[in-house]
Parts: sequence; C-alpha cells; structure tokens
Amino acid sequence: MNQKSDNNPAAENPEELTGLKRGSIKKVAAGIPAVKSSIQKTLAEAGLSRGMKALWSLNKKGGFDCPSCAWPDPDDERSGIAEYCENGARAVADEATTKKLSAHFFKENSLHDLALLTDYKINLKGRIAQPMYLRKGATHYEPISWEDAFSLIGNALNALVSPDEAIFYTSGRTSNEAAFLYQLFAREFGTNNMPDCSNMCHESSGVALGESLGIGKGSVTLDDFNEAEVILILGQNPGTNHPRMLTALQKAKARGAKIVAINPLPETGLMGFDNPQTVRGVLGIKPELTDLYLPVKINGDLALLQAVEKLLLEKESEMPGTVFDTAFIQENTTGYEAWRENIGRVDVQKFSEQAGLDSGQIEDLVRLIQNKNKLIVCWAMGLTQHRNAVDTIKEVINLLLLKGSIGKPGAGTCPVRGHSNVQGDRTMGIYEKPSTAFLDTLENHFQFAPPRAHGYDTVDSIHAMYHGKASVFIAMGGNFLSATPDTHYTAQALRNCKLTVQVSTKLNRSHLVHGEEALILPCLGRSDQDHTGSELQFVSCENSMGVVQQSKGVLKPISDQLLSEPAIVCGMALATLKDRTKIEWNKYTQHYDRIREEIAICVPGFEDYNSKVRQPAGFYLPNCTREGKFDTADSKAQFYVTTPKPLSLQADELLMMTIRSHDQFNTTVYGLNDRYRGIYNERRVVLVNPDDLKRLGQADGEIVDLVGYFNGQRRIAHHFVIVSYPIAKGCCATYFPEANVLVPIDSVAEQSNTPASKSVVVKLLKGN
Repeated sequence: MNQKSDNNPAAENPEELTGLKRGSIKKVAAGIPAVKSSIQKTLAEAGLSRGMKALWSLNKKGGFDCPSCAWPDPDDERSGIAEYCENGARAVADEATTKKLSAHFFKENSLHDLALLTDYKINLKGRIAQPMYLRKGATHYEPISWEDAFSLIGNALNALVSPDEAIFYTSGRTSNEAAFLYQLFAREFGTNNMPDCSNMCHESSGVALGESLGIGKGSVTLDDFNEAEVILILGQNPGTNHPRMLTALQKAKARGAKIVAINPLPETGLMGFDNPQTVRGVLGIKPELTDLYLPVKINGDLALLQAVEKLLLEKESEMPGTVFDTAFIQENTTGYEAWRENIGRVDVQKFSEQAGLDSGQIEDLVRLIQNKNKLIVCWAMGLTQHRNAVDTIKEVINLLLLKGSIGKPGAGTCPVRGHSNVQGDRTMGIYEKPSTAFLDTLENHFQFAPPRAHGYDTVDSIHAMYHGKASVFIAMGGNFLSATPDTHYTAQALRNCKLTVQVSTKLNRSHLVHGEEALILPCLGRSDQDHTGSELQFVSCENSMGVVQQSKGVLKPISDQLLSEPAIVCGMALATLKDRTKIEWNKYTQHYDRIREEIAICVPGFEDYNSKVRQPAGFYLPNCTREGKFDTADSKAQFYVTTPKPLSLQADELLMMTIRSHDQFNTTVYGLNDRYRGIYNERRVVLVNPDDLKRLGQADGEIVDLVGYFNGQRRIAHHFVIVSYPIAKGCCATYFPEANVLVPIDSVAEQSNTPASKSVVVKLLKGN
C-alpha cells in the first residue's frame, strides 16, 4: 500500500483521478500546435524577456545545450528561427522559471503534505533557492549553509565501515566536467558504486554493441540520414521523446529514403510531421513519414527480425551475392555460419505469430530491404527494457552485418539516447564496471589507487540500500525514486539509508522519500550563467552521435545561493577526503579549463580538449565502427546466435509497457495532456486494444486496478481508466512513474540488469 504518514510520506502519486477528457488521435506531429504549446509554457514559467532570451540561445553555437533529449545539432548552420523542439522549449521554460522555493516555503509545507501532490504539481512549485536539511525525525526541511552541508556529507561518508557502503548516482543532465570530477571523487574515496540512468535505459544497447562491434555507442552521424536508403525505427516514439529527429527523417524521405516504423502503438510522430519552420509544414503539405508500419507485439521484435532474416536468407540462397554483402561478411565478421544454421531453422509463420504480425507484413519489409545496403536502424527503450533486450539488439546488428551496413555512408546503428548527456557521463567514467586501462590511467596520473572491484549498478544499489549494505546515497541530479522500478521497494531502500543527498534544480518526489537525514543541494541549470571562479564558465556535453560541444548558460540565476555541479563535487570531496586527498580540488573551481586538462590526459579522444571544444560546432569522438573497424578480440564484428523466448500469458493477462505522455520528459511532468494520443487531463490511464476489451468483458472508460504477479509476489496500482486504443493485441500501455509500482525489482534484462519496464504481465481487475 501507499504509506502516508509524517514519518513515511507517500512514495506514489495520489491515486485519485483528475477527470479524463478524450479527443481524436492526431495523424501529424508538431506544426502550429507545438509552437503554441512552447510559447504558452515559456510565458507561464519564465516570462517574455527571460524566456525568449533562453530559447534564442538554445542549441545555438555559443549557446547552451538543451537539457532535454540527446539528439544532435546540425554540424553546419543552425536554424535562424529555432534550433529546438516543443519538448526542448518546455524543458528550458521549466528550468528558467522565476518561481523559487526559499526557506519559508519549506517551513510552511511538511513533507507529508507535499507528498500528497502529484509529480506534476510538485514540479510546478519552482526552483530550489538554497541548501536545505532534514534532521532525523523532522517533518520539515530547514536551511543549512553550504559549509555545514559539505561537513555533514563528509562526516557521514567517513563514518562508514567501508567506502562500498556509499552510492554515487548520476543523472544524464550532468555535464562532462562535473561527471569526471564526480567519478574521481568516488574513486578516490574508494568505491565504484556509480549507478546512473544508463543502467535503466540504454545499458542493453551498450552491452550488445560492445560485444558485437567493440564499442557501446551508435555509429551513424546526421549526414548518414541524408544518404540512407532505408531507415528502420524500432521501439521508439520520436514525436514525443526526440522531436528534432523528425526533421532528419523528413529530409531523408525527401532524398528518397524509405522509413519503416515498428512499434506496438501507431505513434503520431512516426506517421506524419509538420515542420513549423517551413511553409509546407505550416500548410500541412505532404507531412507523411512512414512508408511501412508494423504493429509488432510488445517484445515481438526479435521474432520479427529472425523471420525477416530467414526470408532474406532464402532469397540469398536463390541468388547468391545479391542480397547479402558476402565480401563484407567474409572480410569483417565471425560467427556467420553458426548464425546461418540457427536462422535456417526458423519457422516464419510461427515467428510472425509471435511478433503479432501476418507473414504478408513480414514479406513487405523483406521486399523493402532486400536489394538495399544502406540501412540505418534506430531504437530506444522499446527494445532495451526487456529480459531478452541484449539478444534483440544483437539481432539488429546481425541484420546490419548481413547487408554490410556498418562503416559506410548512409548506414549503421543509431541507439537514440534519452537524456542530453547520459552518453557523455559514461565516457567520463561514470560506470560501475570501469576498464582496467581507465583505472590505470587514473592511478598513474593522480597517484592514488582506485578500487578495482566492480560496484553497484542501479538495481544492485537499490538492493544494497534495502538490505542495509549501503547507507549513504548521493544523487547528482535526477529523480531517483520516480525513475526506478518497484516504487515501494525502492522507497524503503532510500528510507533505510542514514543520509540521502540530492543535487537538484527543482523539487521532486525523491526529496520527500529520504533517509534518516537528508540534504537538498541546489545547483545551476544548463540555462544559468555560471560565474564560478574568475570568469563566466562553460561546460560540455556529448550527444547521441558522439559530438562533444560546449554549453554556456545565458540567464541570471534565480538565487545567489546556487552552486555549479563541479563546485558542489569539489566541496564534497574536500570535506570528505581532507588531508588524505592526492588531488588539488580547489583549482577546478578556479577555472573549468583545469578540469578539461585532466580529461584530456585521462579519457581517449579528448586530446587538446580545451581547444577542440571551443570550435563552434564541437568535435566528433573517435568511433571504430564509423571507420569500418571493430575493437573486438579478433578485430572482427561478431554474429551472435539468439533465440526468442516469448512470455506465456494466461487468458486474462496482458503484457504491459510503461511509456511517456507527450507532456513529460523522463520523470518531469509538464502537464496532464497527451495531445497526440487524444488523452487530456488524466495520467492514470491504461491503453488497451478494443478486441482485448471485448474478450476480457471490459469497456472503454471503465475504472480498473492493475495487478501483477512475479515470483509469488503481488503488486497493485489502483484506479486506472481504460482507454480503448489501437495497440497490438495482448498488450497494454501505462505512463510512468504512475505504473512503476508494478515493475518488479528482480525482472531485469539478462547481462545488462536493466529493469524490464516494457515486459510487465498484468491483469485488469474491477476497481473498488
């Protein structure tokens, strides 16, 4: 149950319904409605002058990087009108708000009362204006000085029996400079417990890409979209989650590329796009994007890919050398014969049924790609958050290897990252399983012995806190509670800590579910001017395609008590490590060039960092697959043998996936509408196919409880409204974080340990 008391504020959003209103499912994304939404949010939060100043600098050369998704900026000229999308504008407006939370706010509002609000209403309260402290047993935060806050952290860390009793979490918002210092602090303290949001999103991609190709990053650039013949988009909703990607897709289509959307939902952004920066877009002329839409069942992608490959293999056998790139396979890969033997046993009809498709739909895709070898495959959480996620992505790579679609223009892998610097954080060393080479470099350069044992990832960290093996939790950004699975289990894990520390810009639910003591450390946002040290500073970020560029805020901070993330890390390090540190932490707050000088020495690809990052468009990091090379043990790309393992559902069960609404980015909820899906003023909804409703004896608009069973445990989410929707049969969809309570902590992807948030078996029971 959702515990509600002064000592245990609610971990879940309130279970009350807000009043569902319905509209039509939109056929085209963006356009004038997106412009109106952006302007309304900007004016409401930041006002005309402050809001427009921020938007004018967003993603511009010399401006600041969007705090929303990680889609790359164009290498050449940026738009003179707006180099951002609707969600980027809303993210900036949210950060640039003039509403701020002072000590008076926290004195007037108990944690119990704040926790009774929805995440949407909590976020509306504003920016945190000063450091706040929650004493043991207290019900209200109170102000604390920065010096005392750092001292409290240092004392708590130094009181631990082992450094491995501390956990250092990182969100994707953190800059390269802050991330590098953060991992350096954690490792000099003595632990590799560095979970991050990658563990919950693209960890499966990193594992699969690393094992198959030798690098855990995608290979394509934006220019490749201009030369692609076919672009496959699997398990991704760019219209809501990466809207600027639609421009790249539209340009690719104009150049002749065919676009295939493979998704359980017919998402609006995949079907059509009105670019509001063009006359044709404003007038709605030829907005269509997708040439072929395949409504695959949730987690039916692996079966689909293997059915496609079986048909391609048959055609290759009939006409050798005309379907597969045999020269590429022979020269650059291993494992092909084992793969061929496995695929030869595939029953296309059976696998088509597992995918929720008919064989004719499979054949449509085969015809589209049979004679093409410039293929780009894009994917996101719809592929990564399943128990067999790593195998599914390896099969994506198998398909690309068959066509020789790696290391050539117009072809390659494109895992689309969900947060603006989540890839950069990993590059900077935020990883619980660091390489020996990286640790050796740190040891040689900084003259301390970093820990060698692997640390906790996100799921392992939750277990460690729950079982008392870790008792200090520090989060560099993010909303850990609302981003993670198994809400009540995670909440209890946090409550079991002696100290929880949140480095944040705005209030969120993770501030309300806390350890015995808790700190909120307010930091500068991307849009804020950073006057740390002797001059205005900039930081840097890495996007989904491996481009590193600078980000320089333009707005006056809403409070003079905010510190930058690098300054906060240095403050914690000095208060904790004191005289035993080998590192000159003070010099990093004098000028961020000093941090980048260290990165240039320690991280491959960042040589001459301070010079390269000052180039107007930044610079590309080295990428072996982009050059047709593979950093594997035998320097060849690896074919892998995989086997679909479909879940067996009872007659009254559905397979549920958690998704975003259009009015949210990750755990930040901007509003209660999902405009493209025609859902308004409600988030407690469950999308179900009308045929399933008829079969289950339930109806559109009915209120139900969602109940899941896993390993003998029962989980329940109360009061959801059924929305009849064209989702694949046997499937349903809900928004997170409202449905996170149903995601079992132990249901994870093999190898990557990513929570299987897209594979939750549920029943719909009549609500009380």
